[in-house]
Amino acid sequence: MSRKGPSVSRKRSGGTGPMDAFGSYIEKKFSERTDILEFAYSKDKDVLARDRSESDSTEDASADEKAQQKYKATLRKSDENGNSRVRAPNEFEHCNPLMQSAVYLAWFILLIMAYFREFLRKSGFEKNKAAVELEKQKHFAPLFNSFEAIYARNCYVRVRDVFERPIGSVPGATVKLVDRITDDHCWTFQFTGTQTEVINVGSYNYLGFAESHGPCARASAKAIDEQGLSVCGSVHEIGHTRKQVELESLVAEFLGVEDAICFSMGFATNSMNAPCLVDKHSLIISDQYNHASLVLGCRLSGASIAVFAHNNMAALEKTIRDAIIYGNPKTCRPYKKILIIVEGIYSMEGSICNLPEIIALKKKYNCYLYLDEAHSIGAMGASGRGVVEYWGCNAKDVDIMMGTFTKSFGAAGGYIGGSAATIAHLRKTSPTGYYSLPMSPPVAQQVIASMSTIMGRDGTHDGELRIERLARNARYFRLRLKQMGFIVYGSDDSPVVPVLIYFPTQCGLWGRELLKKKIGVVVVSYPATAMTESRARICLSAAHTKEMLDYVLDCLDELGDFSRTKFSRRKYLYKNKKIEW
Repeated sequence: MSRKGPSVSRKRSGGTGPMDAFGSYIEKKFSERTDILEFAYSKDKDVLARDRSESDSTEDASADEKAQQKYKATLRKSDENGNSRVRAPNEFEHCNPLMQSAVYLAWFILLIMAYFREFLRKSGFEKNKAAVELEKQKHFAPLFNSFEAIYARNCYVRVRDVFERPIGSVPGATVKLVDRITDDHCWTFQFTGTQTEVINVGSYNYLGFAESHGPCARASAKAIDEQGLSVCGSVHEIGHTRKQVELESLVAEFLGVEDAICFSMGFATNSMNAPCLVDKHSLIISDQYNHASLVLGCRLSGASIAVFAHNNMAALEKTIRDAIIYGNPKTCRPYKKILIIVEGIYSMEGSICNLPEIIALKKKYNCYLYLDEAHSIGAMGASGRGVVEYWGCNAKDVDIMMGTFTKSFGAAGGYIGGSAATIAHLRKTSPTGYYSLPMSPPVAQQVIASMSTIMGRDGTHDGELRIERLARNARYFRLRLKQMGFIVYGSDDSPVVPVLIYFPTQCGLWGRELLKKKIGVVVVSYPATAMTESRARICLSAAHTKEMLDYVLDCLDELGDFSRTKFSRRKYLYKNKKIEW
């Protein structure tokens, strides 16, 4: 069978003729009915450059409506065991255009003042305290990007005190912050020698295993006595520790996959292993809000990259269809492999991926699926097995199951789970085997102890209670914030709670005012978010008590009134709603 698809007629310079309309109609019908890679074909350059938005806008709207209806039905779908539950949808309430204009105006004023201060420094009216190029080396290649340097010197430094806060204790439900003062507007800091204990709603400690005492801490300390701190060599040179071998077996069992491999660094788990799975003849389809480690891994792989709108299944399917139909424009051949990369919970949005629909598309078009569960493993699902369990899906339908040990297990490192053949391939080809050390024995033991607690192997119900308490905290905290009038992104089942404050100037205000009330929170702005979507990101934990949450909520309510950041127009939906913990 020929791999060439139906011929596509070119647009004539004199206008659109009957043959052009017929060609567009055939192309449209062909794309609707083509589901297999064998029918992929390459287009000529003129057609590739053509905007494919010629399809009727009403059809696009109806497709989006159908996708929304399908998503709502999925929220109530029973899992493979027949257990039915209602899952909270992802919510993204957007501000009005006038608000966006005001935020852009605030950024414009900030940047105008930044360039004005740069002018004062160059003219000698103000001392430049930042690192700059030496005058005698001005002809060298620049070390700093001019705009980034101006932004860092004049915008970031002014609120640097709400970032990079040093800590002096374990970041559990509370954390001790090392006190510091500045007398030059955050260019330098002086430590006072004291510490302040605050309620910690800024750390990833979903199940509360970040503890300096307890069975997990004792087991980790014992591992140091038995196996030391490090093997002082790479995996391929020295080999794994016994604890890491034990951990990999436990992770595979916990995930329900054939095999698993563990790494000493979570970021490198994505950035160093994604290139081992695809090559220049492959296509990676990535969610627009994927983590920087995934973005780096995609770029290092050499594969073609396509980005689809966040959690938009219609956009994902259209991207897959286009890839199958038109093939690789660089080689004019079909892609040999298409890899879909998504996250379980998106750390900046608080949203949960629509895994059942993604798996359905993956099966329909014979693609591969890479699932990053860094924020969802341990935190989601009745027994902490992530979004796969949360949605009631089969773990074997996910080709690559990735996660980290830093969020829910109180440790460090990451893992990849999958088929035995896939893991064997990664053991041979992953650069981490040559250039990094295996996991430290006490770190591996911390994961083993916490994961065993989650699985109930310690003989208690502690793991089950932690998972339940986290779910209660997340739903209670989110609904209370919405009742107050804040715009909160994501799903009510997610422990990541982004509160939109929009204006970049609010970041400094929120960070400083909440610290005065002994609350440690993370504020985020551009470039980590869009310029118009600055936010305070709150991370909830099973270690937080209801009293702690109520105190934080009262402080946020007061601060929201003071800063006028209660922008929600849906407050009436929760006005008379009784919210219970």
